[in-house]
Amino acid sequence: MPKRASAAAGEYAPRASAANRWLRLFAPLGMGLLLLAAWEATVRLNDIPTYLLASPSVIARTIVAEWSTLAPAWLVTLKTMLAALAAAVIIGVAAAALFASSRVVEATLFPYAVVLQVTPLVAVAPFIVLWLNDRVWLAQVLCAWIVAFFPILSNTSIGLRSADAGQRDLFNLYGATRWQTLRLLLAPTALPYFLAGLKISVNLALVGAIVGEFVIGPAAENPGLATTIVAAQLRQDTPMMFAALAIVSLTGIVLFFLVHLLSYVLLRRWHDSTLS
Repeated sequence: MPKRASAAAGEYAPRASAANRWLRLFAPLGMGLLLLAAWEATVRLNDIPTYLLASPSVIARTIVAEWSTLAPAWLVTLKTMLAALAAAVIIGVAAAALFASSRVVEATLFPYAVVLQVTPLVAVAPFIVLWLNDRVWLAQVLCAWIVAFFPILSNTSIGLRSADAGQRDLFNLYGATRWQTLRLLLAPTALPYFLAGLKISVNLALVGAIVGEFVIGPAAENPGLATTIVAAQLRQDTPMMFAALAIVSLTGIVLFFLVHLLSYVLLRRWHDSTLS
């Protein structure tokens, strides 16, 4: 390639990369603003009553006006979700490492993890509350953990099994211990898979916390956003219901992008998924 053409290509690549980054940032924001504007216009032009459908402006005003009520409920839900997610990460990664070390253990226990995943949460939550007696918050955490655990376990297990066979043989040739193989070969190989599972589990933990509180209902020790939604429904306070739901949605979006940012920071220098 001529030097002039090569230089032009070199200048174009960073510009194209920067343009792609801005596009990925502003395209979803633009679409979201467009949908909110259409929602607002539909409610106003059709004069839809607030008790049937609250407009985005009404929801925003409700969040500001009722923040003293919504904030403590949001913190309760966030605390439940984070506790469940932490437990899912710790137990899921440990179980995946155990499965990777023994095919017999994996064949014996993995089907039970699948059963745990496919069992409807609304069906088992009342039994969890019954078995845990008065430890209601622990029951909520367990409900959220049930749905967040499997993606971590499954993805990390696949990642630990995905190490290159030639590199495994090289580690064996040099007499690497199991810990050295796990730390230097298997863990880096499994990291992108783990982070992909974490992106799924972070929002499943939030959904599990909400659903668990819905099922537990009045027995909840501290009211979270699910209790706030139910209480607003009983009062026929539609703006409050939408306000609590909007906070749940925004929390899920922020958490997903935080995990996405974490994935980028950890993988950006060496993994193909983040290299431009």
